[in-house]
Amino acid sequence: MLTIDINCDMGESFGAYTMGYDARIMPYISSANVACGFHAGDPRVMRKTVQLAKEHQVRVGAHPSFPDLVGFGRRNMVLSYEEIRSDVLYQIGALSAFATEAKWPLQHVKPHGQLNNMAMTNPAYAEAIVDAIAAFNPELIVISYGGLLMEAAQAKGLPVAYEVYADRAYQADGQLVPRSVPGAVIHDVHQVLERVMHMITHQEIVAITGEHLPRKIDTVCVHGDTPGADEIAMRLSSFLKSQNVRIAPLSPVDG
Repeated sequence: MLTIDINCDMGESFGAYTMGYDARIMPYISSANVACGFHAGDPRVMRKTVQLAKEHQVRVGAHPSFPDLVGFGRRNMVLSYEEIRSDVLYQIGALSAFATEAKWPLQHVKPHGQLNNMAMTNPAYAEAIVDAIAAFNPELIVISYGGLLMEAAQAKGLPVAYEVYADRAYQADGQLVPRSVPGAVIHDVHQVLERVMHMITHQEIVAITGEHLPRKIDTVCVHGDTPGADEIAMRLSSFLKSQNVRIAPLSPVDG
């Protein structure tokens, strides 16, 4: 039987503003990436999201970002190694406080948006993220989709989990198609189901231009802010189970 983790970016509401479908998606995933206040989220949202995850036996991880609330963490930023290291460490620590209160430990760290994307090719950014995680807890799993970030994590001896996106298109070089390009975000549920099953069965992604790119796949991401994400999560979970695919977190639930 195939086993796969389904993760989702969550806790991205802020103050009076609501984003995403957290309560409706949580029953259908196994890992939640919780925004830590730099691109979205606030202390109350973080606390509520951790508690909701525990209720559904969903593992939680920090989703650190560039300090970019206005741009939702999706803009390139030029920061020093020390700035990125301290920012990531700060965000992990903030979420850890709520996880400790809930008695529901952190499972992983998944960098958000352009922090993640830039760390694929920028060695200083990759090292800063990995060094922050290692300083906090070297047992935390690093989730990303490859590049220098995963190489740095493995060199430091950190556990890693390779991710693919259920609802994002890929370029021929294995990078994500920029959101500004038509077709970058996939909204057709049938297409999402078919491509996810293909990816986890064949351990490969198919680029928007047709290339088949081998890739280790440990976890599938459903973006919580994609319109209709709750339906995508529900139908993906049901479909995978019908295909004899077990959905389970990256580390055992022991709480």
